[in-house]
Amino acid sequence: MRAWMNGKLLDDPRAPAIRVDDHGFTVGDGVFEAVKVIDGQPFALSRHLDRMARSAKGLGLPQLDSEEVRRGVGAVLEDQDLPRGRLRISYTGGPSPLGSDRGDDSTTLVVVVGELPPWPGPTAIATVPWPRNERGALAGLKTTSYGENVVALAHAAEQGASEAIFANLAGDLCEGTGSNIFYVVDGELRTPTLAAGCLAGISRALLLEWYSAGPSREIDEPVGVLEEASEVFLVSTTRDVQPVLRCDGRDLEATGPVTRDAMETWTKGEAADLDP
Repeated sequence: MRAWMNGKLLDDPRAPAIRVDDHGFTVGDGVFEAVKVIDGQPFALSRHLDRMARSAKGLGLPQLDSEEVRRGVGAVLEDQDLPRGRLRISYTGGPSPLGSDRGDDSTTLVVVVGELPPWPGPTAIATVPWPRNERGALAGLKTTSYGENVVALAHAAEQGASEAIFANLAGDLCEGTGSNIFYVVDGELRTPTLAAGCLAGISRALLLEWYSAGPSREIDEPVGVLEEASEVFLVSTTRDVQPVLRCDGRDLEATGPVTRDAMETWTKGEAADLDP
């Protein structure tokens, strides 16, 4: 692992570095991105930085300096032998009073890189009883306020699943804790719209742009549609396209024809351009 913070590489990436009064630590006042590294190069970095800037603006943080982030990314990746890795870029409100108000100090910007082991094969998912608030102040933003994701993921793990799936307040299918969900009904590939409150996933957007093997659309439907789905898969920076073999205890064809097409589409698209 290698870490860079506020313009400097850290001698020891595991040594204390963030102040105890940093607003990202005390109240989760921050945004972040996870970026895949392929053979020492970041994948889709421009898209990630654009989304990070939108999240920072939505949270009311000062404008993100994308060029400074790129310098941090270059610093942690320099001379690294990293066939498959993950960058974690975090941007917080910086040192602040011990409450919700922000202070007058500077923001905190951190870039960390480490290895990214491949996800195991097909996985299981479980829907959870807590809804995403598609009308909330943080809807669609990638913030460090991940408490409800931690609770939901622990609940899913108790069901033998690796991902928790949320409905929104309207009862429509929304997203996972760290992934977007796709499913197949009557041979058609579907995924929730961004209006459902889900994160505008980078992998989600790329797959929608690249996929042409059959009919596909963004649509909002009740979460119960998963009971009708013949195939389900997750997409994210770390999972790529991951087939789902079980949903709420119901067995699915783990790698059906549409999922297989999506996986092949992803592999070809990723290989064609590192910054699509």
